[in-house]
Amino acid sequence: MKASLQLRLGQSLTMTPQLQQAIRLLQLSSVELQAEVQDALESNMMLELDEEEPEPAPAAQSQSEPAAEDQDPAAAPVESDDIPEDLPVDTAWEDIYQGGSAAVRAGDDGEYQTYENQATQEKSLRHHLLWQLNLTPTSDTDRAIATAIIDALDTDGYLTCTPEEIRQALAPQFQLDIDEVQAMLHLVQAMEPTGVGARDLRESLHLQLAQFPPETPHRETALRLVDEHLDLLALRDYQQLLRRLKLDRGVLQQAVALIQSLNPRPGSQVQDVPTEYVVPDVYVRRDRNAWRVELNTDVLPQLRINPGYLRMVRRADSSPDNTSLKAHLQEARWLIKSLQSRSETLLKVASCIVERQRAFLEHGEEAMKPLVLHDVAGALGMHESTISRVTTRKYMHTPRGIFELKYFFSSHVSTDLGGACSSTAIRAFIRKLIGAEHGDRPLSDSRIATLLKEQGINVARRTVAKYRETMSIPPSNERKRLV
Repeated sequence: MKASLQLRLGQSLTMTPQLQQAIRLLQLSSVELQAEVQDALESNMMLELDEEEPEPAPAAQSQSEPAAEDQDPAAAPVESDDIPEDLPVDTAWEDIYQGGSAAVRAGDDGEYQTYENQATQEKSLRHHLLWQLNLTPTSDTDRAIATAIIDALDTDGYLTCTPEEIRQALAPQFQLDIDEVQAMLHLVQAMEPTGVGARDLRESLHLQLAQFPPETPHRETALRLVDEHLDLLALRDYQQLLRRLKLDRGVLQQAVALIQSLNPRPGSQVQDVPTEYVVPDVYVRRDRNAWRVELNTDVLPQLRINPGYLRMVRRADSSPDNTSLKAHLQEARWLIKSLQSRSETLLKVASCIVERQRAFLEHGEEAMKPLVLHDVAGALGMHESTISRVTTRKYMHTPRGIFELKYFFSSHVSTDLGGACSSTAIRAFIRKLIGAEHGDRPLSDSRIATLLKEQGINVARRTVAKYRETMSIPPSNERKRLV
C-alpha cells in the first residue's frame, strides 16, 4: 500500500477549561456556590473578597478640645490600682475582674464561639427515654430490661420485637421471667411521650386515650372504637359504626375527633429534625404596573484581584514564582468572569419566566400558563440544557411565596376553546374542587374529571388520580367525614 498525504477540513466542539468551569458553576445552588468560592479563596492567592472599605476613624483629638496632658487630672478616668503584685502564673483576667460580655467564650477546641453558633446535642427518642429511666429508682436487673426494651423501639416509638425475644436476649446475663419483662414494658409505656412502647397502632392509641382523665367527654366511646372497631374506623365506614355502637351521629363525631387528636407516631415528637432554610436567588417585586426582577446580592460572592499580588507579577520574568503568580492570576480572572456570566444568565432566565408567567403572579396558580424549557431557550437564544442547569435548585422570591424556578415549567392540556391549560393550573382546580366538597359525599376522580370537562378542560380520570397523588391528597373513600 502506497503512503500518501491527505488534507481534511472539519469542525469540532472542544470543551475548554473555562467553559467547563462556567457550566459547573451554572448548575450549583447558592450554598454550593459559596462553598466553591471559599475553596477558591483558600487555594488562590490572587483572589479576595470585594468588601467595602471601612470608614476612616475619627480624629483622636479635635483642635477645639484640649490635649490630654492639659486636662484636669481629676476629670480623667481613675485607673484601678488594686491589682496584686504577685499573682500565680496561671491566673486569668476573669479570676480578678468580674466584667465583660459572656456572649463569647472559648470552646473545647480553643476557638471562640458565640451563643448563636453553639449547637446543642440532637435529641433522640432513646436519649429521652433513658433520661427518664435514670430518674426512676430501679434495680440493676430492671434497668437492663428497660434499656433493652428502649433499644428495641423504632423511631416512631413502636416495639419491634416481642417480650419473649427480649427475655431470650437477656437470658445469658439474667435469669428472667416473662412477667418481669412485661412489668418493665409497662414502665416504659408510662413514660413520655405517651404511646411509646406499643406493639401496634391499636395499643398506642389505647395508651394515649387512657392517660386522659376519666371525666373527659367521649373518652369511653373512643376507647371502644379503638379496641373493637379500629378496622371500620380506618375504612371510614361510619354508617356501620353507627349501627353497631347504636350511637348518635354527633357523639360518634366527637369520639372520632378525640381519636384524630392523638399522634399515631408518638416517637416523632422528640426527634430533633434540623431546619433547612431556603435562600432565594432572585427577588420579584411589583413596581406600579411592571414586575421587576433583581438578583439577591447577599448570596452572590463578590470577588476581586488582590492588588498587592497583582503588582508582583512581571511579564518578562519566567522564574517559578512569577509563573505561579501568572497561573493564579489567570485562574482568578476565569472564576470572576464565570461568576459574572452565571449572574447574567440567571437574571435573563428569571426575567423571561416572569414575563411569561405574569398571570400567575397577579392571579395565582389557576392562571399558570404552560411553559417548557424549549420556550425559554428559544426566546433567549440558549440551549435547553443551559436553561435546565440554571433553573435547578434556584429559587425565586415572589409576593406569592418562594418557588423553585422549575416550578414555573409545566406541560399543557388542550381545552375545548382551542387553548392550553398547564398542569399546575389543573392541580389548583382539583385542589379547589376537593376543598369545596361535602365531607360525607367526597368527589371521586371520575366526578372531578367530569367537572373539569364542564369547564372546558379535557382530563382523563387516571390523569386526575395522578395529579391528586402528586399533591398527597387521599382518594375519596379516605376523605369521607361525618359532616
